[in-house]
Amino acid sequence: FWTSALSAMQARILRYISILSMLLLAETAMSQFRFGRTIGDPDPEPERHPGAEFRLARVKYRTLGGAGSHGIIQPWWAIDYPYAEEHFFAALRRVTNLTVSDVEAQLELTDSRIFQYPFLFLQAPGAGNWHPTPQEAAGLREHLLRGGFLLVDDFHGEYDWAAFQAAMRQVFPDRPIVEIPETDPLMHIFYDLDKNTAIPGERHLRLGAGGQIVARMQGPPSWRGIYDDRGRLMAAINFN
Repeated sequence: FWTSALSAMQARILRYISILSMLLLAETAMSQFRFGRTIGDPDPEPERHPGAEFRLARVKYRTLGGAGSHGIIQPWWAIDYPYAEEHFFAALRRVTNLTVSDVEAQLELTDSRIFQYPFLFLQAPGAGNWHPTPQEAAGLREHLLRGGFLLVDDFHGEYDWAAFQAAMRQVFPDRPIVEIPETDPLMHIFYDLDKNTAIPGERHLRLGAGGQIVARMQGPPSWRGIYDDRGRLMAAINFN
């Protein structure tokens, strides 16, 4: 009796362990499929994406707190990761003939590997969240003057703008941030960017008079940028 009972208990334990192992493996596989990467383990080496014509690095910086979407809370520099990259890469493949790398990096501006990535992305630097050190400012300045490009996104209102402007003065104290003119080739290379349309998030929607839903935005949107001495756009900034 004791022998058969023990055997039955052992069989149940082994079955539970097997089920748990399969669930853990499935969760790991789903995590890798859904997110692809984690923000704590970047692999920016070009050998991972040989022959890729487009590689992106997200700028990593010190920050307190964070926010996010889809129920995922990230540091300020990593908001909307990895969805932003995944959607952007898919769109880039769909509308261009570029060979796009599946592996992006998250690098600090003091990391020499940023020069392997001509395209840098800086997320949510507003509200005083981005305070580059002199070394970080020098790294970004060198990257852009060598021919690199920076896209800045996702900040709203004059308070955010003042904080970002102060940070960029450390990078280029002698180069102003200007409105990108409609005559810039960038505005017509692929699409005609002739309308500045603010796209509200759910947090901007309010119930207005008469039961109408209205979007409460923080001022008109604009495309802004920084140019080098030859008139090349080094940084493009999506404001509002």
